[in-house]
Amino acid sequence: MKQTLLAIFLLLPLLTQAQLNESFSDGNFTQSPSWVGNTDGFIVNQQNQLQSNGPAVTGTILQLATPCQAVAGTTWEFWANLKLATSARNYVDVFLVSDAEDLHNTNTSGYFVRIGGTADEVSLFRKDAGKTAVNIINGEDQTTGSSNNGVRVRVTRSEDYVWELATDMTGTGDSFVNQGATTDATYKRSGYFGLLLHYSSANNQHFYFDDFTITDTEPPVPEEPQTVSQQELTLRFHGPLQEETAQQETNYTLNGGAKPVIAELLEPETVRLVFSQNFNTGNNRLTIASLSDIYGNALPFPVEVAFTFSPPAVLPGYNELLVTEIMAREAPAVGLPPQEYIELYNPTNKVLTLQGIHYSDATATTTLPNVQLQPGEYAVVVPNSQVADFSQFGRVIGISNFPSLNNSRELLQLRQPNGSLIYAVSYSDTWYKNNSKSNGGWSLEMIDVSNPCAGVENWAASVDPRGGTPAQANSVATSNPDNTAPVLLSTVAIAPDRLLLHFNEPLDSVQAANVTHYKIDPAVSIINVEVQAPLFTEITLQLSEQLQERRQYTLVATGLTDCTGNLSGALEATFALPSAPEPGDVVINEVLFNPRPNGADFVELVNRSDKYIDMKNWQLANISNDSIADMRSVATANYVLEPGQYVLLTSSPENVKMNYPAARKEVFLSMSSLPSYPDAAGAVVVLQPDGLAADRFSYDEDMHFELIDDVNGVSLERIRPEGATTASNFHSAASTVGYATPGYRNSQSQENIQAQQKFQVAPKVFSPDADGYEDFTTINYSSSQAGLVANITIFDTQGREVRKLARNELLASDGFFQWDGLRQDGTKAAIGYYLLYIELFDLNGQMSVYKEKVVVGGRL
Repeated sequence: MKQTLLAIFLLLPLLTQAQLNESFSDGNFTQSPSWVGNTDGFIVNQQNQLQSNGPAVTGTILQLATPCQAVAGTTWEFWANLKLATSARNYVDVFLVSDAEDLHNTNTSGYFVRIGGTADEVSLFRKDAGKTAVNIINGEDQTTGSSNNGVRVRVTRSEDYVWELATDMTGTGDSFVNQGATTDATYKRSGYFGLLLHYSSANNQHFYFDDFTITDTEPPVPEEPQTVSQQELTLRFHGPLQEETAQQETNYTLNGGAKPVIAELLEPETVRLVFSQNFNTGNNRLTIASLSDIYGNALPFPVEVAFTFSPPAVLPGYNELLVTEIMAREAPAVGLPPQEYIELYNPTNKVLTLQGIHYSDATATTTLPNVQLQPGEYAVVVPNSQVADFSQFGRVIGISNFPSLNNSRELLQLRQPNGSLIYAVSYSDTWYKNNSKSNGGWSLEMIDVSNPCAGVENWAASVDPRGGTPAQANSVATSNPDNTAPVLLSTVAIAPDRLLLHFNEPLDSVQAANVTHYKIDPAVSIINVEVQAPLFTEITLQLSEQLQERRQYTLVATGLTDCTGNLSGALEATFALPSAPEPGDVVINEVLFNPRPNGADFVELVNRSDKYIDMKNWQLANISNDSIADMRSVATANYVLEPGQYVLLTSSPENVKMNYPAARKEVFLSMSSLPSYPDAAGAVVVLQPDGLAADRFSYDEDMHFELIDDVNGVSLERIRPEGATTASNFHSAASTVGYATPGYRNSQSQENIQAQQKFQVAPKVFSPDADGYEDFTTINYSSSQAGLVANITIFDTQGREVRKLARNELLASDGFFQWDGLRQDGTKAAIGYYLLYIELFDLNGQMSVYKEKVVVGGRL
């Protein structure tokens, strides 16, 4: 191409004088201009005409050609005389436009005027490489049928590629007759003008030509630019350009201001322009000024050409295609069609293709169709059968096998055809932040689409009156940037040599996989780090050695960044290797089975062992027909209880916190639902992963302190953590704490008292007023003798029986009885002294009697 351009540019001095003006007055055709081809087959005769003089052989073909680039906005004119009877073997093709010097080559393309032929006419043809020529303007037949066919021919081609053919059969140029017109823009470049003669032996000297003129007085006309990339285009003109003006960057202006950094003449009529800024997606304009063609025709004023740019569609990368709205619970419908849907959004400046992208939930996967999303465009995805119902809202994408969305919790993923992750979101019904809207008809909407890594903080229930905004900007849209560093939520030893770290937001997965970011004390080496896809909120650390049980370790993670780029400082967490549980390690510490109206039940557990115990795969149950029933999973993920730690199980943490503001929500463990615990009586059963019952508590509403007027919302609390899970070891929570202590030390909790003798009363003075301070007294006992049976009767100072506290109770080796200050009839005992009369029987029937004093106190 460079050699071709060089040859053309060497001809510019000649071409700029005149496109072509050849009258053969100089007596030759080898100079000014130079003709090439069968030069020995032509002469310039005494009349200064070009005359054929080839061999007298039938079937001879002669050709002459001269360089010429005129192609549009051009007039071709010449005189010819075929002093012969034209026929299928005797005619001439005058090539106006040719891409090759060899006009006879079957692969040559261009346009020519044929004089003669079977129809004895003057017509315009188009020649396509390797094909038979096509007549595009059919001249009048039998106009060249005599033996002296002098004719002057004029052909014009406008800048819009409209051809016109005219002939003057007088040859004077004064009587042109129009032969027709047509539009043909097949070929927009030319290299040569020339003659191609066909004759029989008797006609070798009977072709005469003169007055060849080719004129182009039109300034260069640009076509619509063709974009090559986001910053490069090619600009083609209807004729060859002057190199100097074509390559002047200041002659071009993009969209009113930008100049190209490169202006390069690729071909005589084609300019390459490269800009430092991207084209606008959609409409653009290019202003062109001061250009000239090689014939000296200059643009008289700036010309503006418009073009559109659509970036090539590409597959989205990570977070380049987002799920920005989720209708998981479509009924009862508010204003939208009752159909589950997701909304997709293109946050990039690219055109995205969705072809082959896999959309999946936990159980099903479907493939998106071959559609494109423009930059900033939303689209709603629904089953094919629902496309018509959603078309009123905007762009709709219908798919088959639409994965059904869970109402409460679901992981959604978008992946490239090769499996690479594009986007993932794990939503839950807590993301609505509105209990009524979570019941159906309202969508979840992303708040800030420029913050796709955020979870619950960047989602909320739609506030649009229709219940959602499918295929439209979200109703909750506002700026909600992530300016905070990631937080380490938990560190759990999931195996003796593996740790699982859980963070509050997605991490930069490449950076987080570097082992140098983590240290353990006491020192344990980390040999591998794996960031868990698709959410990148969990990290697994592989250790070089096994951890020891009942030993606390400290992990420090430093220099981690979230996917937004926020850098963390030192993140510290303690952990230990969980031990296998045994029944009685984790026990029931508090139960609310009769909540306030519209309240929620809860069960609180406490780890009273010295072990670290993982609650994963534990279950909560009840008793039905004397069998364990209605089992519900406590936790499907790791949740480690430290020694002495509480955990509160409920299906509605927000409700519990609302009713008991002092509750420690950080120890709440939310369950989808609790087993049924009736208000009157029932049983709470806690099951270990091995199926054994860790603890069991049979409750009854009569266990509540009888002086409490309304027991709704009053929990039963364990008195002594080390004591047995029996009615005597539970008491109503105190009024001073709001009648429950979810997540923290029980209001009625007592330290275990070891009786120094057979029986010991503590406290000696108590006030049964439900204020949480010494609301009852305990009769503690201890004995190494087995099989002892006790009776306990309470008398006032007058010797009158007040209450039978225990009758024929078989004693353990140690334990206690509690007296809540109530008489046998349920009324409160008067303030004053009381006598505890204790009868103890052994296996032989021998009786021992013990007497202890206690004082019932209170306000006077």
